Amino acid sequence: MEGFELCFPQLNSSCRKPKRSHSDTVLIYIGLCFISLLTVTLNLLVIISISHFRQLRTPTNLLLLSLAVSDFFVGLLVFFQIMLIDGCWFLGDLMCTLYLEMSYIITSASVGNMVLISVDRYVAICYPLHYSNKITVRTVIICICLCWICSALYNSLIIKDNLKHPGIFNSCSGECVNVVNYIAGVTDLIFTFTAPVTVIIVLYMRVFVVAVSQARAMRSHVAAVTLPFSVKVTVKKSEMKAARTLGVVVVVFLICLCPYYCIVLTSQDNLLNASSAVLVICLSYFNSCLNPVIYAFFYPWFRKSIKVIVTLQIMNPGSCETIKL
Repeated sequence: MEGFELCFPQLNSSCRKPKRSHSDTVLIYIGLCFISLLTVTLNLLVIISISHFRQLRTPTNLLLLSLAVSDFFVGLLVFFQIMLIDGCWFLGDLMCTLYLEMSYIITSASVGNMVLISVDRYVAICYPLHYSNKITVRTVIICICLCWICSALYNSLIIKDNLKHPGIFNSCSGECVNVVNYIAGVTDLIFTFTAPVTVIIVLYMRVFVVAVSQARAMRSHVAAVTLPFSVKVTVKKSEMKAARTLGVVVVVFLICLCPYYCIVLTSQDNLLNASSAVLVICLSYFNSCLNPVIYAFFYPWFRKSIKVIVTLQIMNPGSCETIKL
């Protein structure tokens, strides 16, 4: 142990801290603190916007609200990841288990929300006449609740050994790990990544094909547009704009999450150590910070709601009616 710094110098069973220069450690700390604070703040703005303003409580925006809630908790979990930069966990085995459980649940719920968003856009673009009947606020709320409940139950099974005996897989004091056997690892990879990503890609390919065909049809008949048809065209354009925006969200999500699952897939012993592969884990967390930035670029209602919230106009009576779509 000579030459290594220990997490708990007074314990012979203490884990060793990884060798890292002081400047690198400080840089990582600052970067993660900035990401965490920005993620929490931006997603809190999304949550307040959709929850407060009545006109924003559409089925699509409720899905964005659910995604923002999961991203908000990701921002909070980054604080725990900051602690693990030094390779040491100081909060005990129980808190380690809760941290792992929450991170798994939030990741699964985020993937589930992405699937629901893809289904929403698929129905809106491919079956626009049936959208208002099939995709209602009540239906979306039920789907969101089922997504979170299933994520919690499923991941409780994945981490059941750690829930029964916190710290059972820790090889030394100051470690926070969870070991997943091969069968459970493959099952988890299929249900939380491979299958959902396949569904998302297939649905958005279909949305893209239909959107292109509709755009061509609009251009070919633009000279013969009547007033009722022009209104219908405007609706379709808004739906396609939403599909394009949410498509960017999905692509960014896949780019940020794929490296993490590639590490999991190629891990020989499926040892998921939160202190290893820091950059890959932080990239998956950074996705939660990017989503509100994408909304700010593409959604005028989000920019308007931010202005109302920041200027404290949200405190005025009847402010929930001030946002116009």
